[in-house]
Amino acid sequence: MGNKIRIADLTAVPEGQAAEFVAEDRIIALFHVDGTYYAMDGVCPHAGGPLGEGTLTGNVVTCPWHGWQFDVTTGQHCLNERLCHPTYPVSVEEDGIYIELPES
Repeated sequence: MGNKIRIADLTAVPEGQAAEFVAEDRIIALFHVDGTYYAMDGVCPHAGGPLGEGTLTGNVVTCPWHGWQFDVTTGQHCLNERLCHPTYPVSVEEDGIYIELPES
């Protein structure tokens, strides 16, 4: 089991939007899709672009730097089936949105 960390208020990421947060020493991209929150590593593996600042269309985020696209529900790259970006479990509680990071 990992470290459960409160990452945001319940109103921090409106439906259909993305935002960037820092948890421990990691940049996390948090997405709100169809009433569900998803979290993934916020640094694009291509050139370090900020995925939390990307464009979210449905469940696909497009990196603002070079256009790499990922399914935020799975972390799967949209064109390269061998590339899957790290995602993190999300839970919503009365006092906020939490993610679970692996133990360091």
